[in-house]
Amino acid sequence: MILAIDQGTTGTSVLVFDRSGRLRGRAYEELPQHFPRPGWVEHDPEQILQMTLRVIRRALNGARMRATQLAAIGITNQRETTILWDRATGQSVARA
Repeated sequence: MILAIDQGTTGTSVLVFDRSGRLRGRAYEELPQHFPRPGWVEHDPEQILQMTLRVIRRALNGARMRATQLAAIGITNQRETTILWDRATGQSVARA
């Protein structure tokens, strides 16, 4: 089983595929966006993390499988977005 995470600008999609490439489970959730000034879009890193974990759980439930059954996880993201984490606290420094 393979789990694929697509973290986009507006939301997170998770797909679960079996060995034959058949889709076994899927889930999606929209990501809240913050607009601090014209032309800027920001996201809360903690919201991204919590939402991604929720969507993974829903996709795995839909596939009727456990995370321990996964052979691999693939991730694609926005690429232009950066998150900095404070090593001492584990908290994000600012919005993405």
